[in-house]
Amino acid sequence: MSNPRPNLGLNCFSDCLPKKIGDAKNSSGEKMTEKTETTDLEAVLEKKTKMRREAYDRRNAQEAKSEVSVKAVERFLALPEYQSAKTVMWYIHCRSETRTKEQLISEIEKKEKSIIVPYCTEDENGENKLGLWRLEDIEEMVVGKWNILEPPRDLWGNPEKEVEPEDLDLVMVPGVGFDREGGRMGNGQGYYDRLMEKVRPDCPLIALCYECQLFDRILTAPHDVYMNKVVTENAVYAGRGR
Repeated sequence: MSNPRPNLGLNCFSDCLPKKIGDAKNSSGEKMTEKTETTDLEAVLEKKTKMRREAYDRRNAQEAKSEVSVKAVERFLALPEYQSAKTVMWYIHCRSETRTKEQLISEIEKKEKSIIVPYCTEDENGENKLGLWRLEDIEEMVVGKWNILEPPRDLWGNPEKEVEPEDLDLVMVPGVGFDREGGRMGNGQGYYDRLMEKVRPDCPLIALCYECQLFDRILTAPHDVYMNKVVTENAVYAGRGR
């Protein structure tokens, strides 16, 4: 499952900007005015928007998605980080994402690990949040908002099924685009950003994507989190991590 309602714009990129006008400098070392600061932000916004659109186009155009996905997930399953993890968060794919469902079901049936899947909800302040559900049978899932599989809403918060971010030993991370250093571009809704801020420092963040989703460099803001590894059908790339 990925963030719903793709946002082609740039959320929260103002974090990159100085708190006071006049503290910033342009590429020539000259102090920026409010006008130049706004212009620079607009330029970044436009570039990020184009990159996100290109990433969606690449992902949508990926041929033989099921076959390619099997290769990527097999690489993921072979990672030593996955082998040693006991509580693992998988995403259930939707739309054109790297397919995970069939191999996820196989992992559930093995009963060797505690398998956790996310669902989109809100916190007490009304901000986007991923709930974490301990999945024991794929039949527990129902089609929910935006046609994403999720637990039945009347069971959300069930203490026997819910886990906390700190309980995770590894997170499989979807995305729209990545780079080989672990930079990530999501849909712009912030669900995974907030989750990754709360997992333990020793919890690996492993991106899963098609090779076609890789860029030379993803535009990132200071608050963005880098992946520990990026896994595709062709290779495993060591990311910068946190």
